[in-house]
Amino acid sequence: MNSIIRNTLILTLITLVSGVCLGAVYEVTKEPIRLASEEAKQKAYQQVITDADSFETYEAFNEEEADSVLTAAGVTGNTINEVAVAKKGGETIGYVMTGTSSDGYGGDIQISTGILTDGTVTGIAFLSIGETAGLGMNATKPEFYEQFDNKRVEQFEVVKGGTGADSEIDALSGATITSNAVTDDVNAVLVYFQNVLEGGNADE
Repeated sequence: MNSIIRNTLILTLITLVSGVCLGAVYEVTKEPIRLASEEAKQKAYQQVITDADSFETYEAFNEEEADSVLTAAGVTGNTINEVAVAKKGGETIGYVMTGTSSDGYGGDIQISTGILTDGTVTGIAFLSIGETAGLGMNATKPEFYEQFDNKRVEQFEVVKGGTGADSEIDALSGATITSNAVTDDVNAVLVYFQNVLEGGNADE
C-alpha cells in the first residue's frame, strides 16, 4: 500500500513539475512567436502592395460579418481572417486581406492578397501552405502566383490552356486542387472587397 501511495505522489509531482515547465516555456516563447508572426505579415503586406508606406489594422473588420458576406455570395471553404489598410502619405491606397482556404490538398492555405481601392489585385503572398513538394508547392513559385498581379477582374478562373485573359489562371500541372484552392481564396477576398470595401463605403 505504501509503495502505491509513494508512486502516486511521485507521478503527481512529475506531472506538476512538467506543467509548470511547459507553462514557463510558453510564457517565454509566446512573445517572440507573436513578433515573428507579425513580422511575417508585415513582409507579406509590403510584398503585395509595394507602394504603401504603412499598414493599419482595419478596425471595422468583423469575422462573422465576413462569413455572412461570403455565405450570401455562395462562397464555401474560405474565410477572411483580417484586413489591413494600406496607406501612402496618409491616404488609403488599398487593402491587404488575409484569407484561408480549407480546400488545399495538404490542408489549409493562408494567403494575403493586395487590392487597390479601384479593385486591382496587386499580388498575393503565402503565409501558410503545406502542399505536395514538386506539385502543389509550385504555387509558391512566381510563375504561378504572379498570374494574379495587377489584374482588375470580378473573379478569377482556373483553366488549362487558356486564352490569356486577365481572369484566367493557368492550373499547376498535377495540382489542380491546389490551383483551385489558391484561386478560391483570392476570389473570396474579392467578394469581401466588392461587398464591403469597394467605392470607399468602408468605415475606417
